[in-house]
Amino acid sequence: MQVIAISDAEFAQFQRFIYEAAGITMADAKKQLVTGRLNKRLAVYELDSFGAYFKLLKSGLHPNEVQMAVDLLTTNETYFFREIKHFEFLRTLALKERSRPQPFRVWSAASSSGEEAYSIAMVLADCMQTTPWEVLGTDISTRVIDGARKALYSMERGRHIPPEFLKRFCRKGVGPYEGQLLVDRSLRSKVTFRQVNLNATLPELGQFDIVFLRNVMIYFNNQTKREVVARVISTIKPGGYFCVGHSESLNDITQAVKMVETAIYRKGA
Repeated sequence: MQVIAISDAEFAQFQRFIYEAAGITMADAKKQLVTGRLNKRLAVYELDSFGAYFKLLKSGLHPNEVQMAVDLLTTNETYFFREIKHFEFLRTLALKERSRPQPFRVWSAASSSGEEAYSIAMVLADCMQTTPWEVLGTDISTRVIDGARKALYSMERGRHIPPEFLKRFCRKGVGPYEGQLLVDRSLRSKVTFRQVNLNATLPELGQFDIVFLRNVMIYFNNQTKREVVARVISTIKPGGYFCVGHSESLNDITQAVKMVETAIYRKGA
């Protein structure tokens, strides 16, 4: 396959494209990433420039290709039990709430390939006893959402799963699936995945006891952060919690929640 170079002007077009589609501010250093991820799409359409591919995306004639481009340009990096302090906090909260009759609901708002959502589910399955609970995982990328629903991961991706959870909630692959793990069906049945763009009006999702939106806002400018955070906070129950990445902060972004621990905020009752 011929590798086609991207000009500065063409790269600027894709910077605007991904900002308008997903609210992501793409640094100039990502030029090589754009070239590498989109070259195959130029080959599919037999195009000789990124400018021609951009025109195809903006023509309105290929909505599925627009989603494909968004999928390829959004970075999806995660693993099970990433930033363990949040899961320890979730466990403490779940133990306090496990005697209530109404469902305990958690939203993994940028769930990528699903490891965060399933990590949440493992904690709740261990803590909630007879209290009903559910986890929603969402992402802008339909590609990673499809992968999350399959719940099939390399054993290496599961290295941070506590041993007792690995034994209880995961199945070791054999034969053609050797070296992989599958999240158990009983756990998968409690986790729902759907495609949601946080940079647009949210669909009806209901209210949540705690929302995880971690390691995503670093890709947004301040105005986009304020808009996304306001949308997400509107889905949190009064007195509910909001977890962001440990390298992120809501200072100067919103006054609707107050920090209670590092990277953990609470909405006013």
